[in-house]
Amino acid sequence: MGIRLWFGFDRPEASDSPTSGPPGPPTTEQLLAALDAVEIQAREGRVPGVVLSRLLRVTRVVRESIPRLERLGIGSAQGYSVMATATDYLPVAIGNYLRLPRDWADTRPIAAGKSSVMLLVDQLDLLGATMDQVADAINRSDAEAVIVHGAFLEEKFGHAAAGGSLGLTPIERAVPPETAPRPPGAGGGRSALSIDGTEHPTLEPPE
Repeated sequence: MGIRLWFGFDRPEASDSPTSGPPGPPTTEQLLAALDAVEIQAREGRVPGVVLSRLLRVTRVVRESIPRLERLGIGSAQGYSVMATATDYLPVAIGNYLRLPRDWADTRPIAAGKSSVMLLVDQLDLLGATMDQVADAINRSDAEAVIVHGAFLEEKFGHAAAGGSLGLTPIERAVPPETAPRPPGAGGGRSALSIDGTEHPTLEPPE
């Protein structure tokens, strides 16, 4: 089912249930199933490597974007592009190519001196660039949330470098007192400290 049918377009005039409305946008499961189907279609049709690599690049970006479509809004133009790519644009592009005889499609120029396979590569490159832009828009939306939350925290608690509004400061490490050096030649005998702090050997009584 193409994306236009999901939203109630291209429907036949007559309907058995006139009160029924459009089925609504596809679910996450339906979008992922559509991507799986077009990949299987391409592999079973043995499309050239230049086609398959570009197809998989597009489906990878679409898969990563589908769970995050709420950031853009299902009804947004970018959200629609993601859903249409999975359910319509990719299946139609691959299907049109596979309906042609392989030798003819890969060698016969049909438009602007390009063969069908070259035109398909151009179409997949365009879809890939578009999906990259959509993914970037989603990432920017998430990054904006990080910035806004950081501004909120700074307004509430102050800047981290100043210790925050609670006046918290780093714990000072205790520095051990310096030990007075032993004078040279003191040996290993017992010693005593004089008033000025100088260490002198203690006299031993004669035996």
